[in-house]
Amino acid sequence: MRVDWAAVYRETYTDLVRFLHRKVWDADQARDLAQETFVRALDHDPDNPRAFVFTIAANLARDEARAAVRRKTHLALIKADRGDSGDSEEAGVEAERVAAVRAALERLSERDREALLLWDAGFSYPEIAQQTGLAVGAVGTTLARARKKLVDAMPQATNEPQQRQG
Repeated sequence: MRVDWAAVYRETYTDLVRFLHRKVWDADQARDLAQETFVRALDHDPDNPRAFVFTIAANLARDEARAAVRRKTHLALIKADRGDSGDSEEAGVEAERVAAVRAALERLSERDREALLLWDAGFSYPEIAQQTGLAVGAVGTTLARARKKLVDAMPQATNEPQQRQG
């Protein structure tokens, strides 16, 4: 039986974009990668289309992250050559917030981060187990551990606005 890709798209697009956004930290890039994911998936007829789409998306995001590192290095070299200064203060604050969240997520192990992002994308425990190689019974423990590590890694970022107000 052929996959109804239109239905898969309608059912997963929003979750897929959210998943990708947390991988690449750019909303436009996440939407572009989601579109590319579906373009690549159309030629296939997998048993579990949702899991297949998220696997393609994770691979595309990983490739994009590698390319972004190369671009960032190149841009830093260009700025250094030109003597450019930083962006506005507001952009700097937002960049710091994004960097704090990214750093907290990067402190997680690859498996913990992947499980947490898949859960956030709406995957069930059995689907997370299938994607990560975990036993279904270990998914809850892995998610609890990942959430705790994420919260522990974020105290400065979450407390900072409260300190400014008080």
